Amino acid sequence: MSLQPHGPVTVGVALPVPDPWGTAVREARLGYGEARAAHIPTHVTLLPPTETTAARLEALLEHLADVARDNPPFAMVLRGTGTFRPVSDVVYIQVAQGVSSCEQLEQAVRDGPVCRELVFPYHPHVTVVHDEPTEVLDRAFDELADFTAEFEATEFVAYVHHGDEVWRPLVTYQLTGPPTVG
Repeated sequence: MSLQPHGPVTVGVALPVPDPWGTAVREARLGYGEARAAHIPTHVTLLPPTETTAARLEALLEHLADVARDNPPFAMVLRGTGTFRPVSDVVYIQVAQGVSSCEQLEQAVRDGPVCRELVFPYHPHVTVVHDEPTEVLDRAFDELADFTAEFEATEFVAYVHHGDEVWRPLVTYQLTGPPTVG
């Protein structure tokens, strides 16, 4: 695959949250004033926004194909809310099942050719509100406390943006690894 972005490109890798839940969370985010949610698919991050070059991006895409071949689909349950406050003004939906699979995928993705040091330890979650006033964070935390979604995570996506904060899907990878035993 040959990519021809001009200058640096920002890449992110994420597990999409399928519909109807993905749309429901996106609409909730927009309702809480998260305008950026219009351009960010509902997801669980595997590689946060990371600046790279076209050559390294191509190597990353090849690496991601290997990661997808090595990892099987897995059950995910999203349930209830959590927050990173007071460290970071974020309210999120918790990953209640599938945490270890997310952690394994995240580590495999970051062990590739595009390295990214994390500011905080990896904690899989679905962001709902980020950097909004306290009353908005509190309202989101309360209103989504009963949120539940159950689905099979079957794919992850490499997204790119070119400085405009609009995340565009570049490649979708199907998880096709052998089922885990135990």
